[in-house]
Amino acid sequence: MHIDPSLSSSDDASRAGDSRPWYKLLTRYHWFVLTVAALGWLFDCLDQQLFILARPAAMKELIPEDDYPDARSLDLARRHGGDIATSIFIAGWATGGLFFGMLGDRIGRARTMIITILLYSLFTGLSSFAHGLWDFSLYRFLTGLGVGGEFAVGVALVAEVMPTRARPYTLGLLQALSAIGNMSAAFINLGLGIAEEQGMPYSPWRIMFLVGAVPALLALFIRRRLKEPETWQKAASNTIATKHLGSYRDLFQDPMLRKHALLGLVLGASGVVGLWSVGFFSPDLIRYVQRKAMATQVYEEQLAIAKQDQDTARISRIESLLASVNTPDLSREFDEPTRQEQETLEGAVNGRLSRWASYTSIAINIGAFFGMFGFGALAQKIGRRPTFAIALIAAFISTVSVFWFLKDFWQIWVMVPVMGFCQLSLFAGYAIYFPELFPTRLRSTGTSFCYNVGRFIAAFGPLVKSQLESAFSETAEPLRYAGVTMSLVFLIGLLVLPFLPETRNQPLPD
Repeated sequence: MHIDPSLSSSDDASRAGDSRPWYKLLTRYHWFVLTVAALGWLFDCLDQQLFILARPAAMKELIPEDDYPDARSLDLARRHGGDIATSIFIAGWATGGLFFGMLGDRIGRARTMIITILLYSLFTGLSSFAHGLWDFSLYRFLTGLGVGGEFAVGVALVAEVMPTRARPYTLGLLQALSAIGNMSAAFINLGLGIAEEQGMPYSPWRIMFLVGAVPALLALFIRRRLKEPETWQKAASNTIATKHLGSYRDLFQDPMLRKHALLGLVLGASGVVGLWSVGFFSPDLIRYVQRKAMATQVYEEQLAIAKQDQDTARISRIESLLASVNTPDLSREFDEPTRQEQETLEGAVNGRLSRWASYTSIAINIGAFFGMFGFGALAQKIGRRPTFAIALIAAFISTVSVFWFLKDFWQIWVMVPVMGFCQLSLFAGYAIYFPELFPTRLRSTGTSFCYNVGRFIAAFGPLVKSQLESAFSETAEPLRYAGVTMSLVFLIGLLVLPFLPETRNQPLPD
């Protein structure tokens, strides 16, 4: 099918008095571009969520227990390893965002999108072959390069193609559909968790990363059909303007653009740090607070079976394991057969905990879907800045509530979707607002700067959280206190809103 790139332009002046719903303003090519950009970002988010859900299991395998004297220090080391891998991944994300954002302005949105999709697909797949923390972290850094670059070029592409009135809705929908990628990762993790519970011989987290390599097929599909936006083509054909495409120097020489970039950076960092340093650790929270209950449940089920079979040796071993739930150090005194029994039952416990982590992720993204699309609709009615203010305050309150109160299963379906709605709505705001702050020649560059430099800051977030957990280590559940403290970052975004422009109902800057 040949698609005429001229259809990608929109005569907004002729549509100024058009009162039809926003989706009636879109041509077939508009829908094609939205679909391609949405799929690229959807698979991007699939990769992110696969990492989040696979992280505890990966750390358990990549950080062996031999070098640690007791179960508590081993647990802290593995969680710290997960924080290191997360920080390195986010740093790669930020680096890739800055580089590919600039490249998107220089060589085009469509070309750069294909490169980023291939990059994050390749190294997601290679993550499954890691043997230790540091090679795993290297693969995550290289994956992050592609993940970070995809966002800016995708939203710049959609923003430049769509009619002005439809732009916030389409960008909100673009972000909302990313929740499908996140939920897909949760269902993959759920299925593999059930398989692990049943004794699957392969490491589920390695299989998850192999699945993450599939999006490379999307790049092959879009390679010939996706065209560059007319606004970018005009800028690229202008000999004088070409010299200024994707120039960070130009971005910071202009006082107004410099102001937009720096204030946008603070606004973006507020949500990025809040999500990656707090929100995306909620599946870990549910694993942490439910581990004792799940272990007790599994051991009691197996003890009942052993009693029914009148297997006295197995009854004795499982009773020892039940005792070890309350006194973890006893696991070091088990003889070899007991250790084997423990490993088998531990697989069942981990599989059940994976279910809970998957349910938590699904709940987050159910809320996120409606929050992200809702941000676009509300921003078009009351303006970008008021909508951001509401979302930032709501994200703070909902996140504190989850980390302070979340414990029981029913709360996952009540509190966590609200948190996902509030936290992730901010990211629809970034997709809508940041492209509106910069001209065509610097749109991808400026958007990347606002969204991705904040990730360098966010890269330290998990390490700060790790230090807070250590500071609260004498408490029963240090992750709760660390999460509540880190939630304050959402309020930082409120400080810069009064100094940023309102862009509702305005065309993109030329």
